[in-house]
Amino acid sequence: MDFTPTDEQRMAVESIRRFLDEKLEPEIRAHGECFIERPLMQKWTSELAAFGHISAPHREEWGGLDMGWLTHLLIFEEIAYSSLDVAIPGFINAVGAELIRRSASPEIQQRYLPGLVAGELFVSMGISEPDVGSDVAAVRTRAIRDGDYWVINGEKTWITSGAYSDLLICTCRTGEKEISHILVDRAESPYEVRDIEKMALNGQSTAQIFLTDCRVPASNMLGQPGDGLRNTLKVFEIARCHMAMWSIGIARRALDEAIAYSKERSQHGRKLAGHQLIADKLATMATRIDAARLLAHRAISLVDADVRAEAECAMAKWYATEMAIGVTRDALQIHGGNGVTREFIVERLVREAIICPIPDGTTEIQKLIVSRALTGVAAFR
Repeated sequence: MDFTPTDEQRMAVESIRRFLDEKLEPEIRAHGECFIERPLMQKWTSELAAFGHISAPHREEWGGLDMGWLTHLLIFEEIAYSSLDVAIPGFINAVGAELIRRSASPEIQQRYLPGLVAGELFVSMGISEPDVGSDVAAVRTRAIRDGDYWVINGEKTWITSGAYSDLLICTCRTGEKEISHILVDRAESPYEVRDIEKMALNGQSTAQIFLTDCRVPASNMLGQPGDGLRNTLKVFEIARCHMAMWSIGIARRALDEAIAYSKERSQHGRKLAGHQLIADKLATMATRIDAARLLAHRAISLVDADVRAEAECAMAKWYATEMAIGVTRDALQIHGGNGVTREFIVERLVREAIICPIPDGTTEIQKLIVSRALTGVAAFR
């Protein structure tokens, strides 16, 4: 496989890097880690969409650039390098738009895809529940047919972009052994949202969503009844590649911060970079980041080729997210006491990295997926 960027990809990366360095990152740093209200998040997301965030993999008819998922990963890495809080809502939009593209009626596609691709609307993926994480088949949120409507009752948790969401793609039980996706328009079918405070990534919204007798037109079902589990597994492949890449973005930022600090700071009569133990850390960090990036690029290239890549995506997500914890931890160690202060951003990067292995299936789940691909024997349903 040749992962040398095309001229088009190189220009896309250079353009968004320049925009982030010169305009957006200074605004993000001035704002700090406090919650980004929807108008500001919408402004930043729309600006990034013009550079390919969200829009890169989607078709021109919806306002996309039709450049594929690998290009989107390259762009996403640059945004994650600057701010995960700002990168994440657009990533959810890109994945949600893909599920709508694959499964929704032409009317639903026409109504919502242009706004999602442009970053003018926000979508959330309602999968996890208080007692349901990686076991999607165990969801308890129930939709009951009532004439031309579905009536939905249930609770979702750990829902990214929940407070921002105009739309919720709700994974729910429509029969005894039937998992389906229903698109809930918040303006037409209101639901309650409560944000969740976390150790990091509080600039964007992670929320609980409560649906109580929520009436949704029957035409808002995505695909056929019972398609939900299969469609979820398909978009998980894309989502896990992005989870790998957001980990790579913050690890790369941590490495750059550590390199800069090691060239400025002196101990025992020489720059930190001149100490063999520090040199070893830097070399190991760089190699692990490159290895993670290659895994992610391989996996998303298979997705672009419309080849099932469940194991490859699981490998990329597992390795990259765990790698980010080690790399950011080493970056903090190189900073010494300064690393635990808010004056240096490595402290924030460590907190963000610790979260990475959890969403879209924990490391343990990714290992079970890989093992199942190797042996043909499932250790979970």
